[in-house]
Amino acid sequence: MATYTIAGVQTDCRLGDVAHNLATVRGKLRDAAHHGAQLVIFPECALSGYCFTSKAEARAAAEPLPGPATETLAADCRELNVHAVVGLLERAGDRLYNAAALVGPGGLVGTYRKAHLPCLGVDRFTDRGDRPFAVHDAGGLRVGMTICYDGSFPEASRVLALQGADLIVLPTNWPPQAERTARLLVPARALENRVYYAAVNRVGEEQGFRFVGLSRIADVTGDLLAASDDDAETTLYARIDPARARQKRIVNVPGEYEVDRVNDRRPDLYGELTTSVRGASQKRG
Repeated sequence: MATYTIAGVQTDCRLGDVAHNLATVRGKLRDAAHHGAQLVIFPECALSGYCFTSKAEARAAAEPLPGPATETLAADCRELNVHAVVGLLERAGDRLYNAAALVGPGGLVGTYRKAHLPCLGVDRFTDRGDRPFAVHDAGGLRVGMTICYDGSFPEASRVLALQGADLIVLPTNWPPQAERTARLLVPARALENRVYYAAVNRVGEEQGFRFVGLSRIADVTGDLLAASDDDAETTLYARIDPARARQKRIVNVPGEYEVDRVNDRRPDLYGELTTSVRGASQKRG
């Protein structure tokens, strides 16, 4: 089975300046492709910016999917023979979503709408994602998309792993308070699901918020393949092997020490996972 080179572009963007941000994404996409990347991952809201103060302001920086930006990126992907994941704001009728788009040589491959929304930045004004988690084919590499706060909910990554993801991507906008999340969450999600995991954060400042970088790419054991230790603009590269992610049963000593992170699960005991905390608290009271 073929291996793949992926890139995570840790970069800044301008709030509400979609034209400038798209030009930045296109330039860095081209540079990463010229360095051998076959899949290039950009941060959350890379095309729009994040720290909007009203829904009207955010909608002005949003576009439909597919839309002008994804069509432009698809043309670049066709020329460069590469795939890209980019964060943006999606406008769908009167609804607004914090979204990610997977684009390739053939056009828009798949989209994702952020499911878990914190009270922060544009997420105060966006609608909750209303589509199931899904895995998409990026030229033979099975990719699952999540966004920022989604990473704090292990169920999201587990569903994507069960659907056959080789790689889970997490475009994100982590502020200083999320430094532990950046350092601890990435290897944990990779290890517990035996998947590759790429968290790509932005840098810079918006409306008084600073973004810390600390992007990471982990292998299926949780070991880091590439990492940023600061908030400087950079591009991380890693070589990943889908065959390792698809081998869930690990035989350390045949018949004596074997683990399988899929088939050793006990779904019959997990019913509480679909019960809301509020409901559970009322029952305990």
